Amino acid sequence: MTAVMLSTMVLCFALTVSVAVSIGLASVLGIQASNANMLISVKEMFGAINKFPLAAIPFFILAGNLMETGGISRRLVEFAKSIVGGVQGGLPMTCVLTCMIFAAVSGSSVATTFAIGAILIPALIKHGYPKSYAAALQATSAELGVIIPPSIPMILYGVSAEVSIGELFIAGFGPGLLISGALMFFVWAYCKYKGWGKTDGEGRLGFGKAFLQAGWALLMPVIILGGIYGGVFTPTEASAVAVFYALVVGVLIYREIKIRDLYAILRKSAISSSIIMFIIANAGLFAFLITRAGVPDAIGHWLEQVLQSPAMFLLGVNAALFIIGMFIETSAAIIVLAPILAPVAMHFGIDPVHFGLIMVVNLALGMITPPFGVNLFAACTVARISLDQIIKHLLPFVGVILLCLMVITYVPGISLALRDLVYR
Repeated sequence: MTAVMLSTMVLCFALTVSVAVSIGLASVLGIQASNANMLISVKEMFGAINKFPLAAIPFFILAGNLMETGGISRRLVEFAKSIVGGVQGGLPMTCVLTCMIFAAVSGSSVATTFAIGAILIPALIKHGYPKSYAAALQATSAELGVIIPPSIPMILYGVSAEVSIGELFIAGFGPGLLISGALMFFVWAYCKYKGWGKTDGEGRLGFGKAFLQAGWALLMPVIILGGIYGGVFTPTEASAVAVFYALVVGVLIYREIKIRDLYAILRKSAISSSIIMFIIANAGLFAFLITRAGVPDAIGHWLEQVLQSPAMFLLGVNAALFIIGMFIETSAAIIVLAPILAPVAMHFGIDPVHFGLIMVVNLALGMITPPFGVNLFAACTVARISLDQIIKHLLPFVGVILLCLMVITYVPGISLALRDLVYR
C-alpha cells in the first residue's frame, strides 16, 4: 500500500497535478491496493476537517480580504511609511514592516501578498526599484503572514501534533520579530549598496497624522491578540471577531466597503478556504493511511538510529523540510509530517512548540522557492512579470531567511522565552 501511494504521488507531482488531487488519488489507490473498504476515505476526509480550530481558517481569510477592500491595508502602509520611510531604502523597509503588522491579523501569506503588494509593488516601481526586486521583496515579506500569529499553519500544526495553539501563537512572536528585523536591515544595507531609494521619503505623512488615520486599523491586532492572550476568546473565536471588526471598520468607519462589494469578497474568501480545506481533507486521509501502515514508526526508528543527537536531528529535518517545502504546499506538508516528526522530536528532548515553529518557518520558505512557491505566483501576478525574472533578486532573501532559521533552530529561547513567561 505504501509503495503504491508514494509512487502515485510522485508520478502526479511529475505530471504537475495539483497537490490536493495527487495526495487524494494516491490515498484512494492505496486503499484499493490494501483491499480496504472505500468508505474509509469518506470517514477520514470528513474527520480531518471536522475540527473546531480549523474554523479559524475561513474566518482569517475573510478578515484579510475585508482589510484589503476596506482600506485598512492602505492605512497600515502609510503608517509604516511614516516610521521608516524617511531613510534611504525606506520604501522596502515599509513593505516588511507593513507585512509584519498585517500578519498580526490575516494569518495568510497569500492574502498578505495581494493586500499589501497591490499597494507597495507599484509604489516601489514608481520610485525606481526593478520590478523583479519589488516582487521578490513582497513575496518574502508576506511570509511573515504565517510566522507572526495568528497563523493558519500554526493552527494546522497544533491540531495535527496535539499542541496548544495559544502557546504556538505566543511563541511565534520571537521568530517573527527576528526575521522582520533581519529583512529590514538587509534591505536597508542593500539599497545603500545599490544606491536605490534616495527619494523614498517623498509624499510621506507625518507620524501623528498617519497614526490618526490608521488608528482603527492598528487597534485591530491589539483587540485580536489581546483577546487571545487575555483569555477573552480562543484563537478560533478571535477569527470571527477579526471578521466582525474588519467589516464594521470597512463599512461604517472608513466607508470603503459597499454592499455590492460583499459578494465578491465572500466569493473570493470561499474559494480560497475551500482550496485549503480540500488539501486538509486529502492530506488527513493520506496521513491516516501511512500511520496505519506503520510508516511514522519506521521513520521515527530510522531517524533515531541515524541521527544520534538533537542537533543532528534538527539539521537533518531542516534539510528535508526545505526540499519538501519546494514541492508540497505548506498546509499539506504540516498535516502529513507533523504527526510523524513531532513525536521523534520529543524523544530527542525538543519542545514540541519549538519544533512547531521550526516546521512553520522552514515550510514557509516553500512559499518563496520555485517551482511551487505560492507567494511568488501571487507577487508575479501583481507585478505582471514571469517567475524566471524574479529569481535573481529572490536568492539573497532566501539566504537571509535560512540564516534566521538556523538561529531559531539552535537558540530555543527565541521561540520559548515569551511562552515560558506567560504559560509557566
